[in-house]
Amino acid sequence: MKERIQAAGFAGALGGLAGAALAAGRGRRAVVAGAVAGAAGLAAADAVARARQRPDEIPALWSRILASGAVAAPMGWVADQVTRGRSAQGEGLGPVPVATVAGAAAGALGLRPQKVALGPVVGAAVGFGLSRLGAGPSRASGAVAAAAAVVGYRTAAAVLFRDPQVSLLAERVKPEDVPFVVPLASQTRYVGTDYVRSLAGVLGGTYAPAVADIGIVASLDELAGPSFDPAGVDPLVREFYQHTTRFALDIVPQWRLWVRPGYLLYRTLLARPLGQANVPMSQREAQRGVRSRIDTISDVDGTVSVRGWIRSRADTGEPIYVGIYTTYRHAGRGYVSVGFPLPQASFTATLAPSARAGGGLVLDSRSELDQPGHYLTYIDAATGELTTAAVRGFAERLNVYVEAGELRAEHAFWVFGLPFLVLHYRISRKPAG
Repeated sequence: MKERIQAAGFAGALGGLAGAALAAGRGRRAVVAGAVAGAAGLAAADAVARARQRPDEIPALWSRILASGAVAAPMGWVADQVTRGRSAQGEGLGPVPVATVAGAAAGALGLRPQKVALGPVVGAAVGFGLSRLGAGPSRASGAVAAAAAVVGYRTAAAVLFRDPQVSLLAERVKPEDVPFVVPLASQTRYVGTDYVRSLAGVLGGTYAPAVADIGIVASLDELAGPSFDPAGVDPLVREFYQHTTRFALDIVPQWRLWVRPGYLLYRTLLARPLGQANVPMSQREAQRGVRSRIDTISDVDGTVSVRGWIRSRADTGEPIYVGIYTTYRHAGRGYVSVGFPLPQASFTATLAPSARAGGGLVLDSRSELDQPGHYLTYIDAATGELTTAAVRGFAERLNVYVEAGELRAEHAFWVFGLPFLVLHYRISRKPAG
């Protein structure tokens, strides 16, 4: 109840600010009336949405659309005031440019390329419609245009893109309730190549760095199930998975051109500061080499409980991937789950195994089964409870096989159904000694 009251109070404050912005330029009484109406309306909408909210669900879409419009209104008003002060005529931008920019911003937040493209189109259409209706430049036009554009865009996106790309699966549950999640977070804002060492201090196990002869999985037999027989896997593929540190890896990244600008921004703002998921941008960058090692944490009886596969740049030591590899069984099937630690969170890829002709092994996140997929999980540091969302817009497939007596691997990624990256691995046995 307390959380609902706080949420309604925040929504009321947001609605009041939006109402004042929408009524600006019509006199003090109109602004006060707009603020009161906006506060009461948005607080009531939030209260209704949360009262109807079921466990493990986010608030209703219509309430989130109203809230996004309320956020946009004051921003549109500010844009109007700034440009009015710089205009010789004392006029703001007008509805078309404000609505276009607001729609573009809302589309960019949707991340999906189709939504990014839709945002400015809907925004421009809304702005043009407002100008035709006589809204014209006025003190309220920026707020009206921005709010209308965002509400219009989000409504259109909801109609056109019905498949949710992110959905809440579980809220404040125990780790055993979501076996497809690796519930290991970073205790600091930087993950880095020393993550497993710091994790050992938290878990209380025995830490072993750069173990000489170990694999990312204990045995491929743990993955047996109705659709996968480990006995058919080529011995070299099996050896790679069960004795990964016997091999050296070189990465050749193949990026789609359309994703490069977005990835460059992601790498600059997130990957490098986090020390996690920092894939080379080009083959030239990848040619500097990859250093691969597996750090472990063992229980008191010596059983390995954590396997952290750490890949870094050979020249600088900068992290590329820090992944915790696990296997588990559910309903008679085996799965591989890879957890990528984040500050107070974890991003998990759970993959289903299948055979490839010629003795290869395919691990795929796309499946009709209920376990595979990608999951973003917040981990409560005090209670250990998990809040997990399924990231359905992301998919990957790892294909390891033998060709002409040599190991090869292709790791393909999709976002919102569009392929954006393939990592080609050249895998060779390290020299003896």
